Amino acid sequence: MQQIFYKYQGTGNDFVMIDNRLQTFDKNNTKHIAFLCDRRFGIGADGLILLENHDKVDFKMVYYNADGNQSSMCGNGGRCLVAFAKQLGVISNKAIFEAIDGLHHATIEGDIVKLQMQNVEAVENHKSHVFLNTGSPHHVQFEENLENFDIKTKGAKIRYGVPYNEAGSNVNFVKKQSDTSFKVRTYERGVENETLSCGTGVTAVALAMHYIGETEKNLITLQTQGGNLQVSFNIENGIYNNVWLIGPAKLVYQGSI
Repeated sequence: MQQIFYKYQGTGNDFVMIDNRLQTFDKNNTKHIAFLCDRRFGIGADGLILLENHDKVDFKMVYYNADGNQSSMCGNGGRCLVAFAKQLGVISNKAIFEAIDGLHHATIEGDIVKLQMQNVEAVENHKSHVFLNTGSPHHVQFEENLENFDIKTKGAKIRYGVPYNEAGSNVNFVKKQSDTSFKVRTYERGVENETLSCGTGVTAVALAMHYIGETEKNLITLQTQGGNLQVSFNIENGIYNNVWLIGPAKLVYQGSI
């Protein structure tokens, strides 16, 4: 069977996009999804995303990690899906869609997509790191030697270690550049390697840096391996709300496999 697909990337975080409004894609075939994401034998991507119809909002997002398993929220994937929805004519410049963690609002202007993330009520400040969930679980810790750091080895050790164990956590290593800017490198579970960018990861870093007093600003620039993203937010009664992930989302190519 021939599968038409679209390849998108958001600061180097890349995704296979499939229009599944007619429900023709086999969502239970884990091996096939992993094959499509394989960089040597398939298309190659950090994840695969289905755009589906929704009864009440513009569309539904169904996200799979590169290992073929359905996963938690993907911020850059959500931004890319908004760009894909606009290309398909599903939306114009605004969207409301449902993902695994609930409803999201978004706007798109040119190739810049602003995606509203979920509120964050709990941030855990440990001695060595900060932990919070921004739609996906994220471990955040400082690392001064970020340029030469072995992200895959060190990230995997934390991802599978106590207290995360088999369920795992994404792991973000951070270096402060200024009060408004931080460098970030992320080990992403499901990909089981470093990704060039992680949307829920940079969101977690921005909120974590504010929570522990490394910045008092509420518009933060995050420098990833794949480019810059911004996160804006408000805080009321200890709850981070009106959280927005902002950055480019671009079509790379389309084809069939």
